[in-house]
Amino acid sequence: MTQMIQWLFFFYLYCFFGWCFESGYVFLKTRHPVNRGFLRGPFLPLYGSGAIMMLLVSRPFQEMDFPQNLILTYVAGCLGATVLEYVTGVTMEALFKIRYWDYSHNKFNFQGHICLGTSLAWGFLTIFMTEVIHRPIAQAVAAIPNGVLTVITLVLTAALGADFALSFKAALDLRNVLVRLERAREEMARMQKRVDVIVALLNDDFSRKKEELQAGFAERREELQTELAELRQRYSAHLADRERLSGLWDFFQRDMIRSNPTMVSGRFGESLRELQKKLEQELEQELAQKRQNRKRKKK
Repeated sequence: MTQMIQWLFFFYLYCFFGWCFESGYVFLKTRHPVNRGFLRGPFLPLYGSGAIMMLLVSRPFQEMDFPQNLILTYVAGCLGATVLEYVTGVTMEALFKIRYWDYSHNKFNFQGHICLGTSLAWGFLTIFMTEVIHRPIAQAVAAIPNGVLTVITLVLTAALGADFALSFKAALDLRNVLVRLERAREEMARMQKRVDVIVALLNDDFSRKKEELQAGFAERREELQTELAELRQRYSAHLADRERLSGLWDFFQRDMIRSNPTMVSGRFGESLRELQKKLEQELEQELAQKRQNRKRKKK
């Protein structure tokens, strides 16, 4: 039981360290604070899972002689982390229709979920983790009384469980919004083509047609005009629906898009870009409003 609590605490600790690394890197790159990751709290489960995986796959080689232990640890880290990253990426894309990371533009990538450069880097990180980072952390955690460590771990478990449930629901809601937006976009495209056909028919010059077709054309023209009016009405309704859908963001959905600016979607890419663009515009408006408020206070 004690060992399980320790491993769970290690998982949470490395989730937090991963969040610090990612958020710090993005802040230095963009000069804007960003809460990176799938969860809304300061935790990145992929880093925690990766750290635990590194520790587990390297355990059989810890007692081996140098340099065999480092070589096998490196290979195990490359393979284990690559499998973890691929399975996690495929699963999340299948569930949420979104890629939270994408290596499509990197050389030697596979389906955009993994790439050779990152896999090789995981091996070096595994050595660094097992030989440098984890040893003092393990000693420090071992010094914490079991009762205190258990309470801290249970509190973190409850907090992350609630965060994961809310974030999971927000991701599913975001997926549903993308599905509905894409359906509306496709329906609007079909209606636009139909409108173009009807307008072309209405504007066609039938003066060269035989007189006996004129009566039939008059009746057909009235039907086309009625269909055109219905299509325009449906088109307007779809536009209103798209606007309404793109505004159905709660805090978790908005923060999820903001925290993962590089997220992409193959099937719903255009709809996702529409949401990202709208959120970016809203953020710019918020910043402009804050600047105006600061100027007014100075005056």
